[in-house]
Amino acid sequence: MSDVISPPAPFAINVRVYYEDTDASGVVYHASYLRWFERARTEWLRHIGFEQHSLRDQLGVLFTVSNIKVDYRRPARLDQQLQVQTRVLEARRVSLTFEQTVRRPEDTEWLARAQVKVGCVDVQRFRPCALPKAFKDILKVSFI
Repeated sequence: MSDVISPPAPFAINVRVYYEDTDASGVVYHASYLRWFERARTEWLRHIGFEQHSLRDQLGVLFTVSNIKVDYRRPARLDQQLQVQTRVLEARRVSLTFEQTVRRPEDTEWLARAQVKVGCVDVQRFRPCALPKAFKDILKVSFI
């Protein structure tokens, strides 16, 4: 079973487009968005009180991407300031599905949008496992 989570506003981080993020034409290379999405999910975890290393060392779990779908609408370019928004769409017993968007802070239209499913895995066996209770308590969601 799953629960849909609808926070009042998505969590957001800002990123700047550097030369290393672009292709020869000065447009952001498609894989750069994946790094920004990952960074935003990591900062979201930190925002709700979990560090990647504490999930691993104290709770014995890691999150691993099991599926990602990205739509690209408009190009981002060198030196632009961008905002990466993250929100949880669905929470299941062993996984979370996020919606993530990249936009210019002054615009409402997104440049890239992803739906990312991450699975919770046991550190020792690297096999799927239930999300830790402490994590569920923070999200304030009951998982079945």
